Amino acid sequence: MHPQVSWILSRQAALTVVLAALSGVFVDVHAAVSVLIGGSIGIIANLGYALRALRMSSSTDPVKAYRAQSAGERFKFMLTLGGFALVFLGYKEVAVLPLFLGYASTFVIYWMALLKQR
Repeated sequence: MHPQVSWILSRQAALTVVLAALSGVFVDVHAAVSVLIGGSIGIIANLGYALRALRMSSSTDPVKAYRAQSAGERFKFMLTLGGFALVFLGYKEVAVLPLFLGYASTFVIYWMALLKQR
């Protein structure tokens, strides 16, 4: 796996765990579990995107690179929708705001990765 992808995924996991611990201390266990689930949905979707897009884009052809990115985005979208569907169908005590905050926190790491590039 590309080092940047590993860096992003590991930082997303670390941030998710820290936020879940804080939620557990300051709110309750359902908030902590919801943050963990939301962050996990983001991490799994991003991993799926990376594996799909990187596997398909082995050449320097821009059309193939675009198709690889599009396929990765579609796969990521499907994983995200499936993850949220499973949560809402299977975890009745879900805390919705912490769930979405956990998911959204994974996007913060992308901004950090962009800043790291400069």
